Amino acid sequence: MLDAALASFGTRGFEATSLDAIAADLGVRKQTILYYFPTKDTLLEGVIDASADELIVELERTLGRAGDGWGRVEAVVRKVFRLAARRPALLGFLREVSRLGPPASSQLVARLDPLLKRAMGFLEEEMAAGRLRSRDPGLVLIAAYSMVMGVATEVEVLGALGQEQTLRSLVRRRNDLLSLLRDALVL
Repeated sequence: MLDAALASFGTRGFEATSLDAIAADLGVRKQTILYYFPTKDTLLEGVIDASADELIVELERTLGRAGDGWGRVEAVVRKVFRLAARRPALLGFLREVSRLGPPASSQLVARLDPLLKRAMGFLEEEMAAGRLRSRDPGLVLIAAYSMVMGVATEVEVLGALGQEQTLRSLVRRRNDLLSLLRDALVL
């Protein structure tokens, strides 16, 4: 149920998705979903938790193998783009949750808070050590998140700008974004 809801919320949007549509996708009755999730909002909460858990596992695994400095930033960006190619509904869902605002976005931020604090600490340490340009780490994190998510998930905007929607173009955009971030952050 969570995977079907994620796929629908991440591609169609929360408001455009009905429990009837999710039930039809699953081949069950709506009452089956309501047995486990009494409302569409409780289903959304479950999908937020499951998605945050998946993202945390993926990023923690990547961070465990990443080096220091720029290599760590690059590893995270590459992982997000791999997720965009492999699990586009996951990133689409994260984008949708941020558009929904509170309480959904607050729930997601609370779940990701340890990861965000770790990222802030990393940026502060790298800037203090002189390996990354000294900037407001919070602003760097927000800007990097916005750029990566936008380039990886904003299909409509990219299409309007004449960008192809192929795996090759996704890799090219990732490489261009990495170059931009490297120029902005590395001394």
